[in-house]
Amino acid sequence: MADPRFARSVVAICSHDENGTLGINIGETVEGISFHDILEQFDIDTVDAPNCSVFLGGPMEKQRGFIIHSLDINLSDTIQVGDLWGLSSSIDMLNAIAQGRGPKKWIIALGYSGWGEGQLESELTQNGWSVAKGSPDWLYDQDSLDKWTMAWKAQGIDPTKLSGEFGSA
Repeated sequence: MADPRFARSVVAICSHDENGTLGINIGETVEGISFHDILEQFDIDTVDAPNCSVFLGGPMEKQRGFIIHSLDINLSDTIQVGDLWGLSSSIDMLNAIAQGRGPKKWIIALGYSGWGEGQLESELTQNGWSVAKGSPDWLYDQDSLDKWTMAWKAQGIDPTKLSGEFGSA
């Protein structure tokens, strides 16, 4: 990917239609911001709340939060992505997680990655991205600092063997 903002990115595509695509980058965390920091901004009690890193969801609207979560809970704003995961962005979901009533598995991100009509398709034809089905094993992993490598290995590919050159047959 020529755009350095997406170097070693792993983007969970959450919406794709004739108007464009919305995805959340789950491959990079934000330095110096934790889940508790976000809860405190909304005056949500952190005493019983789990704490974790926050992912940099993308270069767009970095002040806006998104939660990718398992489908055991859906609120009115939840976008269900097939039978794989939900995407929420409400204070109600933050409260539910903080109070132990939220989804079993979740990650939080600031910002999103977006593409206009046909833009992602064009980037795919230029070998700008590789597409793989997401795996809950690495989707919800809070500790890994290298989901990019995890994603390649989940496809049976050794990323050290990848070349920066490409062509067409």
